[in-house]
Amino acid sequence: MNEMKILSTPLNIQACIDKIISPQSGGIDMFIGTVRDSTKGRTVKHLEYEAYESMAVKEMQKIVDEAFKKWPVQNILIHHRTGILKPGETAVVIAVSAAHRDAAFDACRYIIETLKKTVPIWKKEVFEDGEEWVSPNP
Repeated sequence: MNEMKILSTPLNIQACIDKIISPQSGGIDMFIGTVRDSTKGRTVKHLEYEAYESMAVKEMQKIVDEAFKKWPVQNILIHHRTGILKPGETAVVIAVSAAHRDAAFDACRYIIETLKKTVPIWKKEVFEDGEEWVSPNP
């Protein structure tokens, strides 16, 4: 099973877990990315995420396909938010289930690192004293 979604509504972490859990899975690894309240000493009011949705989902599928080739994982889920997110809100959930933890850990790290490099999702940080678009790899 795999599922990739771009959502404008809050992400439900428990629902993500429920979708990938299976009797064959001995481990689930998750990455949950949340909005920080500061960056480089500047107070963050909120983040704004934009995505080229159809292309983003296609790129996510490529990442998932590659993860399935590289590791013996069973289920992968990627949900990413768009819109305005305040500090503490969840921006991305990546969940991977596998029979053994090493595969789940390795695949999960690969997915978030590759997603940040290749998927057309853009982030703008809005501060108390201005705003700026953030490079995926500063």
